[in-house]
Amino acid sequence: MTPALWHRLLLAGHLGTLAVLVAWYGWLSPSPQLPTALVLLVLGVPLLLPLRGLLHGRRYTAAWSLFLAIAYCAHALVELYSSPDDRLYAGIELVTTLTWFVAGIGYIRATRDEL
Repeated sequence: MTPALWHRLLLAGHLGTLAVLVAWYGWLSPSPQLPTALVLLVLGVPLLLPLRGLLHGRRYTAAWSLFLAIAYCAHALVELYSSPDDRLYAGIELVTTLTWFVAGIGYIRATRDEL
């Protein structure tokens, strides 16, 4: 696969994770115990940090953003196990984070000769 395709998949996984979390906690199933704005800030702001570097195709940003992907993957797994009502949303989050992670590794490997 070409680096451009890996990059598109990486962005799709990253932006998909952001979209799923905003939709899940903003509209589809907001938390009754916590303010929606607080939940969206805590879950959404970390995803905005690497966005500029990912949009520009920077390898280093793609590499360190995978640590975030692992954290969001863990979040999805915990929600899959502990929240029967939200399993669909957690499953979608798991798919998007795994896409982000695998595509990130593919992108880093495909662009390693460009240093």
